[in-house]
Amino acid sequence: MDTWVWVVIVVVAIVVIGLLALGASRAKERRVEERRRQAEGLRESAEESARRAEEREALAQQAAEEAKLDRARAEQAASRASDLDPDTDGN
Repeated sequence: MDTWVWVVIVVVAIVVIGLLALGASRAKERRVEERRRQAEGLRESAEESARRAEEREALAQQAAEEAKLDRARAEQAASRASDLDPDTDGN
């Protein structure tokens, strides 16, 4: 074969290899970008879940404080009833 045929074959091979490498690089970039989008979605979901959990914790704490006040009022009422009842020793 003539030298120019070999040169053309080598040039074509280099171009093909370059195109394959470029395609592989772009495919990898697309996969990385997709994983970034998935990670961002997971972060947003986690932040929303944490926010809802904090709200529920605050409501639970408020309910617990109200329950303590109700218990104290009930104990106070029971103590007063005991003091008023002539059938008890006032204890």
